[in-house]
Amino acid sequence: MSVAFAGNSTTGPSRDAGPLRVMVVDDSVVIRGLISRWIGAEHDMEVAASLRTGLEAVNQLERINPDVAVLDIEMPELDGISALPQLLAKKRDLVIIMASTLTRRNAEISFKALSLGAADYIPKPESTREASAADIFHHDLIQKIRHLGARLRRRPAVASPPLAPATPAARAPAVVRPAAPAPTLHAPSSGVLSTRPFSAHAPKVLLIGSSTGGPQALMALVTELGPVIDRFPVLITQHMPPTFTTILAEHLARASRKPAAEAVDGEPVKPGRIYLAPGGKHMRVVRSGADAAIALDDGPAVNFCKPAVDPLFTSAIDIWHGNILSVILTGMGSDGMRGGKDIVAAGGNVIAQDEASSVVWGMPGAAANAGICAAILPLNQIGAKVNRLFAGDRS
Repeated sequence: MSVAFAGNSTTGPSRDAGPLRVMVVDDSVVIRGLISRWIGAEHDMEVAASLRTGLEAVNQLERINPDVAVLDIEMPELDGISALPQLLAKKRDLVIIMASTLTRRNAEISFKALSLGAADYIPKPESTREASAADIFHHDLIQKIRHLGARLRRRPAVASPPLAPATPAARAPAVVRPAAPAPTLHAPSSGVLSTRPFSAHAPKVLLIGSSTGGPQALMALVTELGPVIDRFPVLITQHMPPTFTTILAEHLARASRKPAAEAVDGEPVKPGRIYLAPGGKHMRVVRSGADAAIALDDGPAVNFCKPAVDPLFTSAIDIWHGNILSVILTGMGSDGMRGGKDIVAAGGNVIAQDEASSVVWGMPGAAANAGICAAILPLNQIGAKVNRLFAGDRS
């Protein structure tokens, strides 16, 4: 299923008219009040409605006509996962951000919501009395509303593939959309973005970083990487909290039909498997005798993220030097750009997802604008390019 921003079945103000209109739907009066105050303090967004149940949201959608909905999962009368398809049926381009506490059940529902058309998810803190948890929730929520809402107003979104369901049918390779024409990419001050030649160093490891829109992008990409995974280690950092990464690893294993799991501190890094940074921990690689091993770090957030991409990218240089291929997929912010610069300086290569196929062109855009990319490609062309590079093609 797509992220479902294409086409608007309701009438109302044009997409670029005024602040983003946000509908907050949560049965907790405390959470509704908190989110509403945060939104009200921003110059580019406003609270269009604050509602207690999914049923109220469905019944009042045409009248409210929001751009973005923050939708709780657990509510009386009509819960979030049941309200989601009804809201999208009434307004297909509504940006829906699912909100839930960190339980396995809610994480599974959030993944299901992505496959049904939700744009993203956000974990709610167990208690808003914990200042650090509330600060992270505040920062992440406002950024997601701003960036996903801005993308909606700029142009229709490119369809994203679904997450792999837990059924035997999911083992069939995902159908990949025909490639869209590559857009002309413009840097703020230097005209058309340029790419650098691929390094002559043969890659010995694949590193991937992603954030907003990443679960869908990763599911599509790993289905095409079987030959690479069989012969080389693949390490992934996806901005995601604990419990969610556990479930993402399970989805990656089903989609790729290869071993995939959250990385464990001290375990050796070997070909034939996917290592996923666990939520709440930075994943680095260190030397262990003649081999590489996982090192998990409980240090402070990097680029507002934990796990973050930069620590993985930078640490890998001590192990593989210039024999690194890194891929930066869709996501907010600039995480991965600094580590990507270090990889290029060491002789490795960086590929970035292009703007048209990204849910948010923050992370890959930062790398592209920094001039460190050897290729800037649509999502459905990245897998084939990665396979060719690991097979010896350096063009």
